Amino acid sequence: MKMTFRWYGDNDKVTLEHIRQIPGMVGIVSAIYDIPVGEVWPLRKIIQLKEKIEAKGLTLEVIESVPVHEDIKLGLPTRDKYIDNYQETIRNLGKAGIPVVCYNFMPVFDWTRSALDYELKDGSNVLIYDEQTVLKMNPLSGDLELPGWDTSYKKGELEELLNKYQKISEEDLWNNLEYFLKAIIPVAEEANVKMAIHPDDPPWSIFGLPRIITSKENLIRFINLVDSPNNGLTLCSGSLGVNPQNDIPELIRFFGKKNKIHFAHVRNVKITGEKCFEEASHRSEDGSLDIYEIIKAYHEIGFNGPLRPDHGRMIWGETGRPGYGLYDRALGATYINGIWEAVEKNK
Repeated sequence: MKMTFRWYGDNDKVTLEHIRQIPGMVGIVSAIYDIPVGEVWPLRKIIQLKEKIEAKGLTLEVIESVPVHEDIKLGLPTRDKYIDNYQETIRNLGKAGIPVVCYNFMPVFDWTRSALDYELKDGSNVLIYDEQTVLKMNPLSGDLELPGWDTSYKKGELEELLNKYQKISEEDLWNNLEYFLKAIIPVAEEANVKMAIHPDDPPWSIFGLPRIITSKENLIRFINLVDSPNNGLTLCSGSLGVNPQNDIPELIRFFGKKNKIHFAHVRNVKITGEKCFEEASHRSEDGSLDIYEIIKAYHEIGFNGPLRPDHGRMIWGETGRPGYGLYDRALGATYINGIWEAVEKNK
C-alpha cells in the first residue's frame, strides 16, 4: 500500500509541506485544474505539477481526475474529437510517468450531498445526504454548488444539458461508456497508464439522471466491457458503502484477486435511513463500515497500489474545502496505517 493524499494545487489551503509531515505519507493525488473539460493536458504542465510535488519529497501517484466531456457520455457526434483529446492526454500522462488516472462517468454532476456543514454532536462538521432534501432541490436554481461540480456552464447551458439527458437511458449510458473505453484503453496500454473508474456517489440516480457504476453486478459488467489489465477500478468505500447491499471487504477480495483495483479510497459513512447518510471519522465505531475489515481485505490481496483517506470532517476550527481539510484526513491516514501495521504483525 502506498499512502497518498488529495491535493488541489497551489490554491489549496492544505499545503504540500503539511501533507509531508503526516506519518507514512508518500504520495500525492492531484490534477491540473485550469484546463477546460475536453481539452488536451499539455505535457509541460503535467511535468511542472510532478516536479513541484517531488520537490517537497513526495511523488505524484494518481491523477484525479481527467474529466470526461458530457458529449462523450451523451454519445453525441462530437464525442470523437473529445475522445481524441482524451487519448492525447493519456499519452502525455504516460510520458510523464503517471501510473494511474482516476475518472468517473457520472452525468453532469459529480458527488452530491444535501449539506456540506452538518454539525455532529462533537461539534465537527460533515457532508451529509438526505434523499428527501435532494428530491426537493432544483439544480437549475444554483441552490447548491459542490466541490467537483463543473460550475462553468453559462446561462441556459445546464438546462439544455439536462434536457439532453432526458433521452438517455442507463443502457444508452452503458453503450456510450463502452465506446469510450474501447477507444482509450488501448492507448492506456501503450502509455502504461492504469485507468481507474470511480463509483457513482451516491450510487443511485439523482435529478433523474442515469447512474451505472453502483454495485458489484455493475462493476463486473464494467470490467468485462474491455478485457485489459489497464481497465480497472477506484474502489471507494464511502461511495459504494452507503448502500448496505455493497459488502466492501467482499468487493475488495473479489476484484482484488482479479487485479482490478488500481486505486483505493477509504472513508467511513453512517447510514441514517434509506438513501440517507452522514460522513464520519474514519474510525469503525463512528460509522456503518468496518474499516478494520476493509484494510484487512486490502492486506489479504497484497494491495500495493495507491490508497488515500477520503473525505474528512472539519475539526478544530479548520475552514476550507468541505470534506478536504487537513486534520481529519491526516487522522484517517494514521488510523489506516495503524490498522495495516497491526494486520501485518498478526498475520
